[in-house]
Amino acid sequence: MWLSAAAGRACHNLDLFMMGEDRIRQSFYANSPGADLAIIEGNMGLFDSIDIDGAGSTADMARTLDAPVLLVINCRNMTRSVAPLIQGFTRFEPDVNIAGVILNKVSGPRHEEKLRRVIERYCNVEVAGAVRRRPEMGIAMRHLGLEPAREALASAEVIARIEKTIAGCVDLARLQQVAASAPDLPGMSIPAPEFSAPSVRLGLAQDRAFTFYYPENLAALRAAGAELVPFSPLNDSTLPPGLNGLYIGGGFPEVFISQLEGNSALRHEIRAAAAAGMPIYAECGGLMYLSRKITWKERTGEMVGALPGDIVMHDKPRGHGYISLRTTGAGGWFAPGALLKGHEFHYSEVVNFDGGEFAYDVVRGTGLSGGNDGIIHNNILASYAHLHALGSPGWAEGFIGKAMR
Repeated sequence: MWLSAAAGRACHNLDLFMMGEDRIRQSFYANSPGADLAIIEGNMGLFDSIDIDGAGSTADMARTLDAPVLLVINCRNMTRSVAPLIQGFTRFEPDVNIAGVILNKVSGPRHEEKLRRVIERYCNVEVAGAVRRRPEMGIAMRHLGLEPAREALASAEVIARIEKTIAGCVDLARLQQVAASAPDLPGMSIPAPEFSAPSVRLGLAQDRAFTFYYPENLAALRAAGAELVPFSPLNDSTLPPGLNGLYIGGGFPEVFISQLEGNSALRHEIRAAAAAGMPIYAECGGLMYLSRKITWKERTGEMVGALPGDIVMHDKPRGHGYISLRTTGAGGWFAPGALLKGHEFHYSEVVNFDGGEFAYDVVRGTGLSGGNDGIIHNNILASYAHLHALGSPGWAEGFIGKAMR
């Protein structure tokens, strides 16, 4: 979300675990036209991955797209040690093209000069910039990530401060030359998406409390026949008219307990719609919102009450990382036996759960607990998994089919 706000265009996740190499290339091709250059932010360290062979690492992604790498190094409390660090990175997997380094968290001019002299003497790599430790470079943190850009009301000002700082300490012209050095990738035929007249209207919960949606998921729903109609659980007193279903995505509803609880009119309308059989697909934050109540930091707030369970927030993650799910066929959302892939990241757990069917058996990950995820209740499917449409064939079609029926 921060990258989307900074670039002025949607940022797309490229994830080898969820998508595979072919879909990575297709997404990269489909979403790059019109951009001056494509910047891929690596997650974790360059070589970190889900196994010791490096599958799915940022380095693996660089090989998949034949992209040069700019290595950002945390140089705090470091001078000469930067040399063996860079040597190790450049030699570990020599087929990864580390085209330059950016020195980060540099304390001042003397520190920067020492680092540059060491790298010039011992390393065959170019320094593309040095970023000083400054308070204006910070973005507020929450749990294990950044505060969402859509939630940060001053995000434009934060981005402007960072932009000004980077422009003064990083050689942006050199970065453009590095990007231009990437070789052409083999030609691909990307069919234009075909959008027919919408067959269903889906309400899309979208405000400061519910911000986590993969762009590919929304595109897949539109391609499958959905008109997406945004609404705000924080501010709207009624649902949009004529809806055939709801999509309530992830976010941080616990931060907005008082506001969500205070909007009782909408909570009651959603509970009545659920009881009447409206299909509702909810993921993580959406699951929390549909519960009876959320408890966080000794504060408890009433939520929709459409699910027979309560939510308790903890100080440490209850589930974090990739998740693979096998569909059970329960609830009629998906045919049984399909493998779906996504990501989970939740500090909450469901307690006082009164039972029911589950849409998924957990193959990898945590889910709700006990090897299950995806609560089926009435026509609700509520899960801790953030599924990715490109790694979950049939997800959008299953959702739209449920809404049509």
